[in-house]
Amino acid sequence: MNNSLFFRTKIQITIKTLIKIIRGFWLKIFLKTSSGLLFVGKSVNVENSDFIEVGKNVKFEENSEIQGLSQNGIKFGNSVTIGRGTMIRPSSYYGVGNIGKGLEIHDNSSIGPMSYVGCAGKIIIGENVMIGPRVGFFAENHIFDSKKKAIKAQGVKNEGIIIEDNCWIGSGVIILDGVKLGNGTVVGAGAVVTKSFSSNSVIVGSPARLIKKR
Repeated sequence: MNNSLFFRTKIQITIKTLIKIIRGFWLKIFLKTSSGLLFVGKSVNVENSDFIEVGKNVKFEENSEIQGLSQNGIKFGNSVTIGRGTMIRPSSYYGVGNIGKGLEIHDNSSIGPMSYVGCAGKIIIGENVMIGPRVGFFAENHIFDSKKKAIKAQGVKNEGIIIEDNCWIGSGVIILDGVKLGNGTVVGAGAVVTKSFSSNSVIVGSPARLIKKR
């Protein structure tokens, strides 16, 4: 690589990083707690920030949306990354109706770009979890037993979702309410996970099925 081009690129990256840190310092003023550097990309939307706790070296990438309003709050551990365009929504955008449970993401875990985290039921993501792009978490199910009532009038149930440590969730995966994935589980791209799997499972398909153990 041309040395002058490489130098200019490094300068550009440094400037962009400093701007993210400056945005982070401004946002930290409004958070419930924050213990270290926070990197905030362009056009990040954070609502109800007084419900949000942030550890060290957390990154909110460009165009991500984080709604804080929730019963248990939104908690990010150290070195957590929320990918570009990802939405985290525990409750209605306007705070009406039921208030959701919230989200915990532990150290060194990341959520890929354009993902959706619907944490009306509590979602817990452990340490060192890799989540690919366009992954959907839906910790809520509509009740539809009665044929005499509109489905929207029958309420919902929220069991929550648990992803234990050291899991890898591939691109385009959908994880539904009530699922628990044990430590070291790998989920193939495009899988729809409707039930729980024990540690070190490798699962694929729709609905997801076990193909082997690590």
